[in-house]
Amino acid sequence: MARIAIIGSGNVGRALATAFTRAGHAVTVASRSPEHAAAAADAAGAATTASIVDAATAADIVVLTIPFAGAAESVAMSIRDAVAGKIVVDVTNPARPDYSGLLFDGSSSAAEQFAAWLPEARVVKAFNTILAANQADPVLDGVQLDAYVAADDEAARQTVLDLARSAGFVPVDAGTLEAARLLEGLAWLNISLNLRQSLGWRTGWKLVGAPALVAA
Repeated sequence: MARIAIIGSGNVGRALATAFTRAGHAVTVASRSPEHAAAAADAAGAATTASIVDAATAADIVVLTIPFAGAAESVAMSIRDAVAGKIVVDVTNPARPDYSGLLFDGSSSAAEQFAAWLPEARVVKAFNTILAANQADPVLDGVQLDAYVAADDEAARQTVLDLARSAGFVPVDAGTLEAARLLEGLAWLNISLNLRQSLGWRTGWKLVGAPALVAA
């Protein structure tokens, strides 16, 4: 069982809190709005705290489900000391404010930016390719969805692969943190398809024919 702090109480934070709590982990939800955090925690069966720093301090794994634009840097600076040596999972997708594309255009990624802001943390990119509607129960049309996990720290990557499996995802090792650029692009493709085609926000990605990439 891991002690997990989820920073962010929107749809993604609530869904992952539900998945991780159901898997038996000790989950605390915190955000800049204590009222929203309490509501998300109550819906997920998790705990809550009014301070994101307190939540990060008490956790083994800190999961960032905040909007990247406008919130990422301030949250990172707030928790920088609290997450030294800890796993920080970046679930964000850094969309431009007008949703015309991604901020980094493949030249970098949100995860790499978090790694720069949090140099003593072990940053992992994961869960960002799964829409919030599928995160609490990652089975769609009878198919168990993938969780792609990227990190430079191999032990941290394996820990998050194990976390993904415990929550019902098929964990796929995507390699080093630079792969976050591709994962954010993959997520954006799904988001843009839903924006243009009104697909209902239930679509998901499944890798087939490559069992060697699925974490043992």
